Amino acid sequence: MKNLVKIITLLTLSVMLAIPVLSQAAEKKTKSEVVMKMGNKVHLFHSSNVEVQKEIAINDVLPVFRMSGKTRQEKEVGAVKVLSFVGEHYFEAEIIKGEIKIGDIVKKDTSSLLVQPAK
Repeated sequence: MKNLVKIITLLTLSVMLAIPVLSQAAEKKTKSEVVMKMGNKVHLFHSSNVEVQKEIAINDVLPVFRMSGKTRQEKEVGAVKVLSFVGEHYFEAEIIKGEIKIGDIVKKDTSSLLVQPAK
């Protein structure tokens, strides 16, 4: 009986000590995420595939998706308007709807582009 009380006391103490550490780690993660809002410019990374460059035109409005959850479901979080080509691997776009994070994905037909902050 005495051993059981000691074990329960130690488990309770260890849980109480671990909770603040976990909550601080989650807080730091959310603070480090960059959220870009309407009017901000972003770069859309692609593999420089010729088909992608032909498929996406200036002034196209494209939906932005975010993969979320354990099941990795896609959720539409906004839209961007393609403004220009930037180098061999990027398009420049402006956010016209929603709040977009680094790493979100822009899709059109068979092409997918990765959202990056404008430099």
